[in-house]
Amino acid sequence: MGSSWLAKKLEAEIVISYDDAETARAVAEAVSPDNFKVPAGLRVKTERRGKKVLTCIACKRPLQTFIATIDDLLFSISTAEKTLKTARKLE
Repeated sequence: MGSSWLAKKLEAEIVISYDDAETARAVAEAVSPDNFKVPAGLRVKTERRGKKVLTCIACKRPLQTFIATIDDLLFSISTAEKTLKTARKLE
């Protein structure tokens, strides 16, 4: 597998559980890709289901794009969680 390796379709489903639905809602809204466009061949959908945030990723682009998308998503979730924690301390 060289750097030009391209799968027909790579897919991931990432589910993160929280203690309450309000936290899950805030995180899902913070990282929802509905606010920006993604490149052709990439689909990312994030939604809240109860106390969980579910993200589905489908990628028809190179493996590097798939990995970078997951990395970006997890970084964004971490940032949203830290921001929520800080905001709650200030209340």
